[in-house]
Parts: sequence; C-alpha cells; structure tokens
Amino acid sequence: MDEMFDFGFTAVDEDELQTVQQTAAVAHDAEQLAMTTQSRLDKLYNSVVPLLNNLKKNPEKEYILWPNRLEKIELFETKLQQIYKG
Repeated sequence: MDEMFDFGFTAVDEDELQTVQQTAAVAHDAEQLAMTTQSRLDKLYNSVVPLLNNLKKNPEKEYILWPNRLEKIELFETKLQQIYKG
C-alpha cells in the first residue's frame, strides 16, 4: 500500500465549478417540475377512479339513479379544473 491516498476529490477551476452548479440547478428545477406534475396526475387519476367505479356498479341494471346530477357534475368539473391548473 505505497500508493498515495488522494482523499477522493479533484481540483476544478471556477468555470468548471460554475458549470456543475448550473447543471445541478437545472436538474433540481426539472426534478421539482416532474414531482409537481406527477402529483397533479395522481390527484387527477384518484378523482376519476371513484366515478368510474360507481358507474361500473350493478352492470345488470339499465339505468343509473343520479339525483342532483348537474350540480354534482359541475362540482366535479370544478375540481378537475383546479387540479389541471395547479
């Protein structure tokens, strides 16, 4: 073990350091955007699935009883728009 131990770091000049820092900042921003987008997609999906599950209930029945349908659809539409717009 006569090899010189270099402590695992490398010297860089100011330009290289700035490039690495800029790249890290861009990567961080992209990661944040991806996480926000994924969160919104998850909320959207989780909002629609209960509707689909309710529509699938009792497939042998020809009609769906849906009191106050217009009001409930408008509320759901508002919820979807809020998720979409963030």
